[in-house]
This record gives sequence, C-alpha cells and structure tokens, in this order.
Amino acid sequence: MRIAFFGTPQFATPSLQALLGHPEIEVAAVVTQPDKRRGRGKRVSPSPVKAVAMEANCPVLQPKRIKRDEAALKQLRDIGADAFVVVAYGQILSPEILEMPRLGCINAHGSLLPAYRGAAPIQWCLYHGEAETGITTMLMDPGMDTGAMLLKSVLPIRPADHALDLAKSLSALSADLLIKTLQNLEQGTITPEPQNNAIATYAPLIQKEDYALDWQRSAIALHNQIRGFYPNCTAQFRGEPLKITVTVPLEAIAAANAPPAWQNLIEPAQALSSDSPVGAPGEIMAFLKQHGPIVQTGNGLLLLSQVKPSGKSAQSGRDFVNGSRLSVGERFE
Repeated sequence: MRIAFFGTPQFATPSLQALLGHPEIEVAAVVTQPDKRRGRGKRVSPSPVKAVAMEANCPVLQPKRIKRDEAALKQLRDIGADAFVVVAYGQILSPEILEMPRLGCINAHGSLLPAYRGAAPIQWCLYHGEAETGITTMLMDPGMDTGAMLLKSVLPIRPADHALDLAKSLSALSADLLIKTLQNLEQGTITPEPQNNAIATYAPLIQKEDYALDWQRSAIALHNQIRGFYPNCTAQFRGEPLKITVTVPLEAIAAANAPPAWQNLIEPAQALSSDSPVGAPGEIMAFLKQHGPIVQTGNGLLLLSQVKPSGKSAQSGRDFVNGSRLSVGERFE
C-alpha cells in the first residue's frame, strides 16, 4: 500500500514510525507544517514528524497553506497514493485533497467519536472527568471530525493521569489502530459507520482563561482542570502567579480505583477530611506531612502535590511549603 502521511507534533510520530516500519506499506511522502522557532533559544527547528521522516530519508512537503499551494497539490497527485493518513497535521484538507487517494483520507482522532470532535479532545475529556477515552479512525470529509468511523480502540483513564500521560498512551494506540485500519480497508472488511450528530460533543481550542483556577469549584473539578490543562493552570498567591501542576482531591483518595501513588495518603487524608473545619475557598487548611498544603475548595479539600512559582522550576508541595514558609489561613486567589 502506497500512502502519504500528514502530521506535525510528537503525538503523530509513533504512527509514522509504525507505518515506515511496516513491510507492506510504502510511505511515499510526509506532509508537515513549516519549520518554526521552538524552545527557549527560539531556534528554527523541524517538527517532530519531519525529524522522523528525515531520519528515514522520506520525502517531506511543508506547504504553508496546503489548500492553495499548487506545487504541493501536484506532488500529492503525482504520488498516486492508495491512502492519505492524517494524525494531528494542523491544517484543514480541501475536498480536492480528500478525493485524491483511492481509499480516501484516513484520520486517527484522539477520542471516541462522536464525542470530543475538535482540536483538544485529550484535554477536554480530562477536564470533564471522563472514565475512558480512545482512538477513532475515520474516513475524512469536509467537516470537523464528522467523517464515517472505521475502527475504535478504548483506553481507561486513571485518576492521576494528566494530559501528557494520556497523549503518550493514545499516540501508541493510534499507531496500532492505523495499521489495522489500513489493512482492513484494503481487504474490504470494514463498513464505515456514520456518526450520530445528535450526540456529538466538541473540544475547542484551549483559551488563556481556561487556565485560571476558581477555588469556588469543587476539589474534583479543579483536579480535573489541572490535569486536563497540564501544566498551565494558574492561581495567584501573595500577589504572584503560581502554576499548580499536580493535585490530589482528598475525598477521591480512598476510592476503589485510587492509583498506587495515592495509597499512602489514605489514612492522613481521611483524618483531615473528618476533623478539619470548613474554610473559605482557596484557604490553606493544613499541611500533609511530606506532601504539601491542603486547600479548601467550594466542595472538598485539595492537596497541592506540585507547583511552579513564576520564574522557577517545578517543585514538590513539600518544598513549596518549606521554601515559602506557608501558614495555615493564607489564601490562594
């Protein structure tokens, strides 16, 4: 099978590597976003997908606007591809491009469609506290993740997973599912399933205001926001911005599916939950020895396990307590 691969970020690299390594698949070209300035030094560097393609000596196309780049469109037509495979490319494909390959354009999307169509499905499914997510492969159409579904692979979400954890797991899942999808399409053993638009949900681009923490919300809701938008959620403390990156909602610690990292917190957390008075939202109520500050929310207590003060590296909750000399009764805004 002859394909062109469209992708840009790290999330797409396991899929490209799997396709490059498959004996029955030829990756004739890789299409990715133009090089841009990255990192602290702001040096111009290739996308992660381009780096993989260059290592494999695979031809790379980097049109700024693929729908309007006649040279790139001609190159894609000349490939004579059986399929175009798209994983987090970052540009919308025109109807002209969608119709080029014999088997169509196959997209691997990071949710169980029709849930969480759009740009940030991993982040928003965590924000909403979903128990599972997955990868859906689909035949692309001109809509936003509205094409007929091909195969799905389900992944349970653990209570302590954050967006980077989940993205890593889903990217590996995507690689396996794409190979199976392409093979089944070639063999004619898949029947595309139209999506039910009536139950579709959306995962829009994340905005700056989505990172702001409102302590009136519950401990569970704040925990889900912090892990969903990891590592960027921010509160104000002593007049300075403070990123809060890892938390534990105390009432969830004793749950049956609590992760191993939370097990040693069960007894002290239960004692705090039962003995502590209710404070104002954002107020430091106590310190969990060796772990960090306990903060009152609109409903429940939240342990801050890791934070990142402005201009500093991330630090444990314990180091934050000791280094900043926190006091019970201080408030996060």
